[in-house]
Amino acid sequence: MLKGRRLERGRLARLLARAREGRSAALVVRGEAGIGKSALLDDLASAAHEMQVLRGVGIETEAELPFSGLHLLLHPFVDRLDVLPEQQAAAMRSVFRLAQTPVPDPFLIGAATLTLLSDLAEQRPLVCLIDDAQWLDRASSDALLFAARRLHAEPIVMVFAVREAAQPFPTPGIEVMHLEGLDRDSALEVLAQCAPKLTDPVRDRLLEESGGNPLALIELARVPQDAPGPLRITGRVQDVFRAQLEELPAATRLLLLLAAANGTSDLDVVLRAGESLGVSPVDLGPAEKARLVVTSAEGIRFRHPLIRSAVYQGAPHHQRIAAHQALAAALPPAEDDDRRTWHRAAAATGPDEDVAADLERTAERARNRGGAVAVALAYERAARLSTDQDGKARRIVRAARSAYDAGRPDWATRLASEAAALTGRPGIAAEAIYVRAQVAYESTSPAADAALALQAATLITKSHPERALSMLTEAVWAARDACAHDLVSRAVAELETVRLGAGAELRPVAAALIGYGRLAAGDPGAAVAPMRALVDAVKAGSVEGFEERVIAGFLGLLTGDEDAAVEVLESLAADVRAAGSLGWLPYALEPLAIGRLLRGDFRDAQSEVAEGILLASDIGMDMQVTVLKAISVWLAAVTGDTARCHALAADVREHAALHPTNAALAMWGIGLLDLADGRFEQALDRLDEVCGGPARHDVLIRAVPDHIEAAVRTGRADLAGRHLPRLAAWAGHNVVGKALEARCRAMLADGDEADRHYRAALALAADRPYEHARTGLLHGEWLRRRRRRSEARTTLARADDTFTRLGATLWAGRARAELAVLGDRPSARALADDPLQRLTPQELQIVRLAAAGHSNREIAARLYLSPRTVGHHLYRAYPKIGVTRRTELAKLVSVDVLTS
Repeated sequence: MLKGRRLERGRLARLLARAREGRSAALVVRGEAGIGKSALLDDLASAAHEMQVLRGVGIETEAELPFSGLHLLLHPFVDRLDVLPEQQAAAMRSVFRLAQTPVPDPFLIGAATLTLLSDLAEQRPLVCLIDDAQWLDRASSDALLFAARRLHAEPIVMVFAVREAAQPFPTPGIEVMHLEGLDRDSALEVLAQCAPKLTDPVRDRLLEESGGNPLALIELARVPQDAPGPLRITGRVQDVFRAQLEELPAATRLLLLLAAANGTSDLDVVLRAGESLGVSPVDLGPAEKARLVVTSAEGIRFRHPLIRSAVYQGAPHHQRIAAHQALAAALPPAEDDDRRTWHRAAAATGPDEDVAADLERTAERARNRGGAVAVALAYERAARLSTDQDGKARRIVRAARSAYDAGRPDWATRLASEAAALTGRPGIAAEAIYVRAQVAYESTSPAADAALALQAATLITKSHPERALSMLTEAVWAARDACAHDLVSRAVAELETVRLGAGAELRPVAAALIGYGRLAAGDPGAAVAPMRALVDAVKAGSVEGFEERVIAGFLGLLTGDEDAAVEVLESLAADVRAAGSLGWLPYALEPLAIGRLLRGDFRDAQSEVAEGILLASDIGMDMQVTVLKAISVWLAAVTGDTARCHALAADVREHAALHPTNAALAMWGIGLLDLADGRFEQALDRLDEVCGGPARHDVLIRAVPDHIEAAVRTGRADLAGRHLPRLAAWAGHNVVGKALEARCRAMLADGDEADRHYRAALALAADRPYEHARTGLLHGEWLRRRRRRSEARTTLARADDTFTRLGATLWAGRARAELAVLGDRPSARALADDPLQRLTPQELQIVRLAAAGHSNREIAARLYLSPRTVGHHLYRAYPKIGVTRRTELAKLVSVDVLTS
């Protein structure tokens, strides 16, 4: 029976109550070894009564086997995979080895895990308990934590017990409960139960030395306490276990060693291995009597993980080698190739090319199953067993690449540096430097990434041109993010030396990146044609890679063709969803949201940014969260959410030194907010910084009209036209640019010339509602000042209507203020006129998909939510928009001009 823990048990009981009410919860219980985490999970399972309880556990020796933890937890439910969306079901079948197809994206398994758990919870509330989560293989922990973070309206409780250890186990986004030692009264109860005859001095010493650790109390109470001075609890408890082991017969210790080295509860394998070493099942008896292990029909289990550690670490090295050899031989010949290989590797005492080659095959099988950590571990061990230097370097650099893919940058850097030092072969050295480059993007700066990627590419430009192009693509784009124009120029110069085959798919990519270099150098005339050619190639389907399509979308924005950019990026996002390549989605949503906001589709942009931030946060893409927040600053500014605008900008500008492009976009947003709200001096300062800053050749070229408006409003004629020549040079190659240039020239002109420019700008921006309304507002103000009241009233009313419909609150207020000067008293358009504005971005996204005829299950698969969560959002949305049935949505959404 669990002693004490009143507060902790109360907190867990509240989680159960939430689940019984149909609300989900996730919690991480952290604490030192022996502190009672497992006991607390057992108590929670007992309290779950009528609920379903799933139990999982991380096993230290299985950390190299991808999805072993998820398999243990969910394999009993493989018969339910048909309820999952097709792509999720296929991925889970691969995980459970029911199909030979590779796992397409590890994060898709997280979505499938969420869907499967949600389906199980349809029958009755579900409690999912994961013990020793710090030892889960990375693929399983990623999937389970992804699911836990996206729980919302499901009757599910997920609890992870995590031992605090030297190897951290981060659980961002999930609440944590730290488990401390028992209070004195509860500790006394434990001692009274397990050692009632202790003398007072011994009991007091145990209370002091244990720190309230229950396992320490129980185990230390069983041995004489005559050693002076306090000892660390875990070490002292392990000493106790070692002492118990030393009292066992040698044959029993050998069987325990086999069980510890095996890493699973498979007793048959342990006994077969024991038979080859001359021990029998009878030899387990003393260990069971000493309560060190428990055997049952399910197999053999150590009473506590520290016992397993004490057994394995306390065995002589030669015995461990013999144990792994025996286990490798005992595994069935047609099964468990990976386990066998790992046992052979553990038994190797020196270089062994046969085992190294087997480990390489194990690594590739792990890659097909989506286990990047397992790939890195296998390749690194294979390298250590390699018999030649170049082979060792090749395997280490592959381990480094997989460590980077697994989100382990320090490990990746260490391996990459080692590989580069082992060989002079340019291909291996280039790959090692490239790994370091990609790590540097987050750990140092995008500029550091660009410099290293360029260095890597120059080693293989002639020998491996297509691989060099990939590295130079990284160099150009990272240098763009850093506004490192010198690095852009150097990377473009190297690109010009790359010789691809005549029919190479990536030729348009190289040409477009060279074109971008011309744009960054201030020569849009030489830039636009090759940049647009890549957009056309992607639209025609002749360039199909995800990365290349993201770049094409960005280049469409930079050439002023956001319609083409949105078309490319919508198609990419759809393909990413269809393929289940979840890790690519935030990268696609970023330029897609920018394209939407440039077209005035603010609510669509907000939905995409919200989805991107949530997803990027869930899968640990911290820098992508910052990028998307920068877009949110602009959107918050245009919709008049002042507090959110400033809060987000503060977050983004913390990274300004490393990521000036993001910071400049956020600064544009703050300047726009000031401009809309009539703070023209502040707006001018901010927009001058944006338009004259290092990111001025990017999308931020479109901030020039805002800068001119602020300068004109403050009477700063000396500043007003400063950036117009650059805008004019860019505008000569696209209609949107011509509309913006005409607006600028109107603000700087007088009389009929100004009127002519305003009307030209309005005509050119006819299909861009936001830009049309911005120009209409300025033109209406100009008309009012010239006492052309009727024309002014018509123009301003049209701008007011458009701003209100778009949700551009502050700009609508500006238009109404002008109308009020004309004697009109326009009332703010009622929110009921556009009920969709009442919805959150996610609710709006779900309502639109539902209106298009998608089922909850289809929407859930698209948005990586559970069907129940989709239903919950619809339930909350219906009253906001005044509908009671799903069939009413189509009519409501169909009249929304912003529906995508």
